Amino acid sequence: MAEKESLLNSLLGLSMIVEARDPYTGGHLWRVSQFSKLLAQHVGLSRRDVALSEVGGFLHDLGKVGVPDAILNKPDRLTDGEYDVIKTHPAVGGKLLSNHPLANLAYEAVVGHHERPDGKGYPHGLVGDVIPEVARIVGIADAFDAMTSTRAYRKGMPTEKAFSIIGGELGGQFDAPLAKHFLSLSASAELAHIVGHSEPGLPLFQCGCGAPLAIPGALRDGDHVYCHCCGGESRLSKQGDTRKLEMTGVQGDASVLAPDCDTDLIGAMVEEIAPHVL
Repeated sequence: MAEKESLLNSLLGLSMIVEARDPYTGGHLWRVSQFSKLLAQHVGLSRRDVALSEVGGFLHDLGKVGVPDAILNKPDRLTDGEYDVIKTHPAVGGKLLSNHPLANLAYEAVVGHHERPDGKGYPHGLVGDVIPEVARIVGIADAFDAMTSTRAYRKGMPTEKAFSIIGGELGGQFDAPLAKHFLSLSASAELAHIVGHSEPGLPLFQCGCGAPLAIPGALRDGDHVYCHCCGGESRLSKQGDTRKLEMTGVQGDASVLAPDCDTDLIGAMVEEIAPHVL
């Protein structure tokens, strides 16, 4: 068990490092994992399948390691050619996982989260229930977070609008029964505590440049935080549950701007998930 926990820890950590390459997706993997977990619970899946939904949500973008920075960090809408490159990430993620000892925990979610019930998804154009259930769950969670999160070229939309879009795509982009369950969560406190957060109880901050900042819960009063978009340094002021950031005017160097992962967050997730899937 200890060896498998270590493998899961390193796999989740790798995914978080891949995410850190894109400064506008801070907390995306955690939020997608928690939306997926919440939806799976609401549907009434087994504890193991709930845990697999959480793992799949966290690992779903693993294949973006193969997307060039110029495309991943482009501060504008993608061209058709660039979007074709982005569309390779589910298959690339599947290849990365294929020989991993824990591939079975997330392979279906990683490869299938952009498939659509109407057959217009990718990479295989699967239709309806042929798409694994965990992939359909993560696909809803991923799309919802993408719509409600700020990107370089646009602000995140209100949750009400995102729910409306999902409701208009029942049976099209989204699995109808699962999406209806997700829509029923629109006013839930559990969902509200995930939207705009990077980990439990920690809302995202915003850098002066407009990029979101995910502040690890383990940081202490006076610690420095660096924006991976503009490189700006901020000082954290932490008093009880209150956190504030003050920009210092200093620019971070490569040593502090290198992609990293939140080992405390990953460790807590592994501790929760491992008994149900390993």
